[in-house]
Formats: sequence, structure tokens, C-alpha cells
Amino acid sequence: MTGRTVITGLGVVAPNGIGADAFWKATQSGLSVLDRITRPGCEHLPLRVAGEVRGFDPGALVEDRFLVQTDRFTHHALAAADLALEDARLGRADYEGEPFSVGVVTAAGSGGGEFGQRELQRLWGKGPRYVGPYQSIAWFYAASTGQVSIRKGLKGPCGVVASDEAGGLDALAHAVRAIRRGSSRAMLAGATEAPLAPYSVVCQLGYEGLSTEEDPGRAYRPFTDKAVGYVPAEGGAMFVVEDETAARRRGATVRAVLAGHAATFTGTQRRDSAGEGLAHAIRGALREAHCAPEEIDVVFADALGTLRADTAEAAALADALGAHGRVVAVTAPKTGTGRAYCAAPALDTAAAVLALEHGIVPPTPNVFDVCHDLDVVTGNARPAPLRTALVLSRGRMGSNSALVLRKGPDSPS
Repeated sequence: MTGRTVITGLGVVAPNGIGADAFWKATQSGLSVLDRITRPGCEHLPLRVAGEVRGFDPGALVEDRFLVQTDRFTHHALAAADLALEDARLGRADYEGEPFSVGVVTAAGSGGGEFGQRELQRLWGKGPRYVGPYQSIAWFYAASTGQVSIRKGLKGPCGVVASDEAGGLDALAHAVRAIRRGSSRAMLAGATEAPLAPYSVVCQLGYEGLSTEEDPGRAYRPFTDKAVGYVPAEGGAMFVVEDETAARRRGATVRAVLAGHAATFTGTQRRDSAGEGLAHAIRGALREAHCAPEEIDVVFADALGTLRADTAEAAALADALGAHGRVVAVTAPKTGTGRAYCAAPALDTAAAVLALEHGIVPPTPNVFDVCHDLDVVTGNARPAPLRTALVLSRGRMGSNSALVLRKGPDSPS
């Protein structure tokens, strides 16, 4: 092992595009696709705006035998995993002789709410004989990990991070650890969510910070004095993570280096008092990456969208990065797609990899007048010589996660 763990493939299923190329084109242009929620059964609920993955036909991407036993969040994972493997040029022929060398880890915060709701309606409307056998597995947080590994014949270490938000970064860290300790040569890692079924939405209505604003252009505006919270989203991203030596041996392109990660847990929903935990996670990620604060070229912010949470994040950046925290470019592309819970930082990581490759900081859609001491990129994308990115994520009960990414050596100079 070289000690360097790298990303060689990424697959995206997002509200603003399916596939890395479509996703990046929309992200770097600052396109906002937030719109009135149209998922069946949600019309009468207080949540008005969301980031839906439109035009996604799971039947065109996944075999019927897998579709009937899985929820929409797993459909996203199966499709994203295919795209990631294709991007990494990692096919069955590469691991068929040693299937235990490749594993899977995903993160999930909501599980299969749409599938579970449908089966529960059958239970109470028609009786237990009408409940399908897959109700026992389709709702479960680990369903995506299991189905991806079965479908692709991946028998290496498999796991799931059952968490909220920050779990999307923690899943990548889990993959890195599996590779570094030699139990896997490569891992499929990431997170996808589908929290827009009526049952799932009702569960979210009690969340502090959920925006019920009806105007898509005003519903999610972090770091401004007009912030009213966030809007949820579905979709996500999967990555092929490999030991660099193994990747080079098979001729793979290194898209980015997973340089450092750290996580903390403050055990509180009070966002204004959780900044210390986020700052500690940032310092830990920098330490593992052997990275000075001044080396960070762009921050992909958590950007919850409430005054207290945004103030705490700005304070954490100032605490961990010092004076650099006030001048480093900060962006939150998720304001144009919505906050996909565990999948939100996975999508941010995909955007960070692409930003490093193209030397462009994507803008923060719908955000204009920033009221915090941060250099938030708004309006248009900003060309910049990018070498290192910091991705941040926070969960509802005080979990914090920070990831340092380095530009891949195979990226254009």
C-alpha cells in the first residue's frame, strides 16, 4: 500500500443532471432546479419546494428483478454505482478472479420510505396477505449496500453508515480505512437518498430549519439575512475508491486524492453551540492530510440555511483556518439542487472533484447579499488555480465531518 487512497470513478444521479458531465455543466453554470414538489401524495403538505430527480427512469437502468425488491433510494444507488464503475473502467473482468478484493459502503439517513409506505398502506387497507416479502429489506438503511454488492458480485468488506448528513463523508472515510488496512483493493462508496414520499416528508416536518417557503428562488438562501432554512432533495453520488498503486497497475485515471478526514460529535441540536465540533473536525482533517490552512483553495460549505447554523459554520472556518477562513472561496452548489441529507456531502464531493479538475469554483445559486464574513462565490463561477478542496457536513444531532481532497495527478494542469 502507498498510503494514498484515490478516487478513480464517480457516478451522479442528481436533481440537476444524471451523469457527471450533465451534473457538472449545470453546477458550474449555477443552474437552480428547485421547484414545487410533485411527488404523489405530497400536494397537501406544508413542504412546497424540493429538489427532485426528474427524468429518471430506473427501468432503463436497472433490471426488473432488482427494481421490484428495492426502493427509489436504492434505484439511485444502483444507477450511480454503474456510472462510477464505468467511469473508473472497473468491470467484472477486473475483479472476477478475486471478488473479495472489492467492497461497498453507503450512507443513508431516511431509508426506503416510499416502498415502506406503500406496503404499510396495503397492510392496513387490505391485510397482511397483501404485503410483499421485500418489505423486510427494501426500507432498510443497508439495502443499497446489499443490492449493489449482490448485483455486481462484490464480496469484499461491505457496510452502511446509518447517519444523517455527515454520514455521506464518513462512508468515504470508511472506504479509505478498508483499503489502508489491506482488507480491500477497491471500494464503491457514497450515498443516495429519496426522502420525498409523503411518509418521509411528514417525518421531516418537525426538523428545525426545514423551509416551507413557496417561492423556489427564496426557499434556500444560506449565509444571507433572508435565510429561512433548507429544502430537501433526492439523488446522490457513488465513487470508486482505490489504493493508488492498484489503480495505476490497471491503468486507471486518478481523479482526486482522498487526503484527510475527521469527524466529531457534539450531541446537540443547538447549531450555534456546535461550531467548536465542526472546527475540531476541520483541524483533524487538515492534520491527517498534512495540509496547512492556507493550502485550502475552496470550501464546499454545509450551508444549512438558518442564521444560527450559518453563523456557527462561519465561526468554525475562522477558528480552524484562521485569517484564511475569511478570504478562501466558499461555495454551496446544493442551494440549486436541495439538501439530500446523507447524499448532500456526496454530491458536494463530486462537485469538488470536478471543480479541482476544471479549475472552476461553482457558484451558490439563489444567494446574493452575504451577511457573514465569508467569501461566498455567488452569481457566476470563478476560475481559479485549485489544488485542494475542503468539504464540510453536519448532522441534525451534532455530528460533524470534514474531508480534504487533493487534485488528482492525472487532472489537467
